[in-house]
Order: sequence, then C-alpha cells, then structure tokens
Amino acid sequence: MAGRIQTMILAPRPTQTPSFRHRQLNFPATRTTAYSTRSVLFNRSRSISSPLRIRANQLPDQIDDNGSGGAKTLGKSLLNFADNNFLPLALIGGVVSGLANPTLGCLADKYYLSKFSTFAIFITSGLTLRNGEIGDAIEAWPVGVFGICSILLFTPFLSKIILQIQLQPQEFVTGLAIFCCMPTTLSSGVALTQLAGGNSALALAMTVVSNLLGILIVPFSISRFIAAGIGVSVPTKELFRSLVITLLIPLILGKIFRESFKGMADYVDRNRKLFSKMNAIFLSLAPFIQVSRSRSMLLMVKPSVFLVAVGMGVLLHLILLSFNVLAIQGFSTVSGTNQLASAKKKNATAYVLVASQKTLPVMVAVVEQLGGAFGESGLLVLPCVAAHLNQIIMDSFLVNFWLRKDLASKSAKVA
Repeated sequence: MAGRIQTMILAPRPTQTPSFRHRQLNFPATRTTAYSTRSVLFNRSRSISSPLRIRANQLPDQIDDNGSGGAKTLGKSLLNFADNNFLPLALIGGVVSGLANPTLGCLADKYYLSKFSTFAIFITSGLTLRNGEIGDAIEAWPVGVFGICSILLFTPFLSKIILQIQLQPQEFVTGLAIFCCMPTTLSSGVALTQLAGGNSALALAMTVVSNLLGILIVPFSISRFIAAGIGVSVPTKELFRSLVITLLIPLILGKIFRESFKGMADYVDRNRKLFSKMNAIFLSLAPFIQVSRSRSMLLMVKPSVFLVAVGMGVLLHLILLSFNVLAIQGFSTVSGTNQLASAKKKNATAYVLVASQKTLPVMVAVVEQLGGAFGESGLLVLPCVAAHLNQIIMDSFLVNFWLRKDLASKSAKVA
C-alpha cells in the first residue's frame, strides 16, 4: 500500500496523459524508480520555478513603470500648467491667501508693502523694456495713435454706463468704473500679441506711451466720469504726484539700470520668464493685502452678488473687444493706408489685444492714493482682480482661435 501511494506521487508523467481514474499505478517502489522520480522532480521543480522567478522579478518593474511613470507625467503636466498660467494662479493665490489668513496681509499693509510691490513692478517693467524693433512701431504710428486714443479717451466713457448699475456693495460697481479709466496692461497685452504673431513693437509702444500719458490723463478721467457722479472731489495734483513717484520714476530707473550696466540687458533678456514671474508675485501682493484688510467686509458679501460683479467684468471685456474690432476696421477703411495685408493684420492684432485690456497695478496705485474716498479699497479692487483674470483668460482663448484659424487657412492653401 505504501509502495502504491509513493508511486502515485512520484511517477513521471507519461507521453499520453489519460484521465486520473483510468491510470494503472502498480509499479513497485524500487531504488531505480525512486532515483528516476527524484530526477523528474528536480527537472520539474527547475522548469516550474524559473517562470515563477521571472514573473516575480518582472512584476515590480511593471508596477514601477506604470505607477511612477504615470506620477511623473502627471507632475510634469501640472508644472507645465503652472508655468504657463503663473500670473492667473498668483492672483488667485493672493486672493485665497488673504481670505484664509488675513494676519500676514494686515502686517504687510502696516509696513507699506503694497507701495513697495507697486514700485518693484515698474522697476521690473523698465528692466525688460527693449530698444529693438522701433522701425515697425514707427511705420504703424497711425494705428498706435488711434490705439492710445481708444485706451485713454474712448473706453473711459464706459464708466458712465457702469455707474448706472445698482449693486450692493456699490464699491464693486465703482471699482469697475475706475478700472475703465486705466491704461493698458504692462505685460500680458504684449505677450499675447507676440504669441498671436502680431506687431509686438507696436504693442510695446502703445503700452509704454499709454501708461506714461495715463499718469496725466487718469486723474482727470476719474474726476470727470466718476467723482462728479458721486459727489467726491479727486485730489488731482496729489494723485499725479503720487503716480509719478510710484510709476514713472521706477520705470525710468529700471530702464536706466538696463542701459547703464554692462551685460544687464543680456541677462534680463535671457531671463525674461523669471522677471515676468517676479512681476506676477509683486502684483499678487496687492490683492493679498487688500483682501486681507477687508476680509470681514468681504465675508458679508453674498456669493451671488460677487458672481454678478465677475459677470460684469466679463461683459466689460467683451464690450471692449467688440468696440475695438469695429473701430480698427472702420479706421483701416477711412485711413486707406497702403500697407500689405499681412502688415494690416499684424497691426490690427496688436491694436485689438492691447487696447482692450486694462491694467491692475495702476488701478491699485490709484485706489491707494484715494484714501477711501470712493469706499473700502478692498471692495474696489476685488472685482477688478477678477476682471484682470478674465481678460487674460478670454484673450488667451481668442489668440488660440486665431492661431487655429490661420493654420486651417494655410492647410487649405497647400491642399
């Protein structure tokens, strides 16, 4: 009986394997059989253990490739998204941080960090201001003059319409009305023009000139379109002096530093992305401080009211885009300039993008100097932060649409 059991366990597999029930297991358990079965067992164990060992070695590699590889891809995608959208994320982070922990923001306000950040923004802008491509801007001077008029003279009239809206708190409406009187953005308009393939030199010229002239014109625009409607007199001389100190002087200083020190211009041009991020961080300090200082009042505002204010900012930018698109088409028809179609398109792209945007740093500097004459400064700035984000996001989509349209037209011509 023991021999039979041993034979059942140790017998090698025949060439033809009948079912277990019909197998004849009457071999004696001899030394030869035991030796042969031990050999078979050894061969079987070696043949079976090898694939198991291979699977055991391959499984961790497979998990590593799928797990860590997917995590690396996701991390790289998030870093690329943050790098491409640094300014909007910095502004949103400033607002969220001010709402979450106002202590640091109030401490920064106590030591006038907001004025320092504004000063630093325009020094950085002066450092990144290049001299090249002046010829393209000079050739397109009629479009540039028309764009400056649109920025500083035409679009501020929209503030009269905005002030007719009744919304509580009224500072939301007043803040957007002040926002309409501002010059164009210092960086995003030029950057988007470059991305869209427009006349970047023209965009840069309109940006610089409108911001310099804005120091003279913005106080009078606020006095005419806003202060008269709410019975507040604006200290025009004091505001002009403050804007010169906080905006014009640092811009000139930055430009002097760029041209005076050997290698400074090359270093700045090689690291323009770094300086752009520095500007975004300085800019995010303004909403961070303003929101921290006015947190208690902001929490009293109904979310529906704030969403209405955000919607007003979106509508305002759509109106500015529509107005400038129609304006440049009419201007091109009336002026009848003998330019190539490509040049006209590049100039129109620069005009629409630059003339349709309003700057947040100048608006913050103006609100700082008003000293609460138009209401709580945090409530004045908050909808403008949202409007600033909206215009960057919306224009990014617009540029992407133009690029896709150009690519489709080129593909059709090739076909």
